[in-house]
Amino acid sequence: MAPAVMKALVGADESGGYLLAEDLEIPVPGPGMMLCQVHAVALSPYDAKIVDYSNTPGAVGGCDFSGIVVAVGEGVTRFKEGHRILSVTFGLNASDKTAGAFAEYALAIEDLSCHIPDTMPFDQACSMGLGIATAGLALFQAPGLHLAMPRPKPAYDAENTPSFVLVSGGATGTGTMATQLLKIAGYTPIVTCSPANNALCESFGAAACFDYRSSTCGADIREYTANNLVSVFDCVTDAPTMRMCYEAIGSSGGTYVALEAPTQVVKYTRRDVRADWLMTPTITGSPVVIPGTYGRPSTPEHRVFGAQLFLLAETLLKEGGIRNHPLDVREGGLGMIPTYVNDLRVGNVRGKRMIVPLVGA
Repeated sequence: MAPAVMKALVGADESGGYLLAEDLEIPVPGPGMMLCQVHAVALSPYDAKIVDYSNTPGAVGGCDFSGIVVAVGEGVTRFKEGHRILSVTFGLNASDKTAGAFAEYALAIEDLSCHIPDTMPFDQACSMGLGIATAGLALFQAPGLHLAMPRPKPAYDAENTPSFVLVSGGATGTGTMATQLLKIAGYTPIVTCSPANNALCESFGAAACFDYRSSTCGADIREYTANNLVSVFDCVTDAPTMRMCYEAIGSSGGTYVALEAPTQVVKYTRRDVRADWLMTPTITGSPVVIPGTYGRPSTPEHRVFGAQLFLLAETLLKEGGIRNHPLDVREGGLGMIPTYVNDLRVGNVRGKRMIVPLVGA
């Protein structure tokens, strides 16, 4: 049985940042929810952006976690007490201050959780939920690329004819997950990355890697894809990267999807390219209550998709079909997370997902 109170990292006052709360009341799981003892959490750029841009004082922070189910809410059928799971949630939530992963106990949504294999450590498992959700939405749902899973093959299509999709930022955590999902769906993923990360990206299924620092990167991709590239997922999202992606898209046009609002000065340089961006929290089906362009209305179809996606991910995990990004495990527990979030903010973490174990910390 869980205790009555817990330690958790919450949004501080209007001055911003995270604050360690020592005696926060442990939430009770509602319908379709589970309460989990958190064994490990993963940090992401989202955790730095949200606390800077839309801090919610008193709300639990964090997105990615793994742990053990200790209680289930009404209607939960896939999980029971004692099950080992990974899950994704979205902390600093103005609509629900109990949502969040940076805590000794966290609420998990049944539809956005996976059983994890007995052989998978919690450190690995906690790093995957946000990547699954983000890459899944970006590739297979609107306003993403809206690709089909699995990819349909035209009647005239030869067995090995590639259908290219470019993942810009292929060595990021989201990039390696997107590469894996694309290959599973029957597409041919190609990526941009540093040459030092070519082997890493290829190990996750990239068919070709292109140096994003090269002045001819876009042209090189266009040549490699025989001027037929129509789909780009940009995990980097700055003006130079967007410009390179636009250069890579074939002369018939295509779709460009990013994790931040596209740069307007680049967006309209090609009217034959549809540019859009997504907010991963829409996968909960609830409105995203964040100021400005980051807010989103309720998107029930994303919740339906999320349930299907995490069931697929659970099967893939069991079969070894997907794996986690390389890890950077940091010690110190909840109290050190603000320091580690700042490392993300200033760019001191590259090529790895930062993990913080909580049990035994």
